[in-house]
Amino acid sequence: MSKRFIRTIEDFVCERCGKKVEGTGYTNHCPACLWSKHVDKNPGDRLEACGGMMEPFRAEREGKRDLIVFKCLKCGFQRRNELSAKDDFEAFIAIMKKASAER
Repeated sequence: MSKRFIRTIEDFVCERCGKKVEGTGYTNHCPACLWSKHVDKNPGDRLEACGGMMEPFRAEREGKRDLIVFKCLKCGFQRRNELSAKDDFEAFIAIMKKASAER
């Protein structure tokens, strides 16, 4: 199986908050609540059968990039994804604060 990125342009309705999201082919989470869904084995392939909701449970900074760390509530799989300019930055800050308070 290839680990290459597959650009898949799809619109979706967030299963967490109900927002209608217009996909760009790089969209892997809701820009409002930042939740995702475990649908890919490799980005864009839609081959993961798990289908669990992925909670944005940690925020990281890597150089100048802001990253969201997701954890699947069904199987425990974790994945990092870069914050998009369309993402709610206040929701990102809330994740940072929550993770910091849990330490």
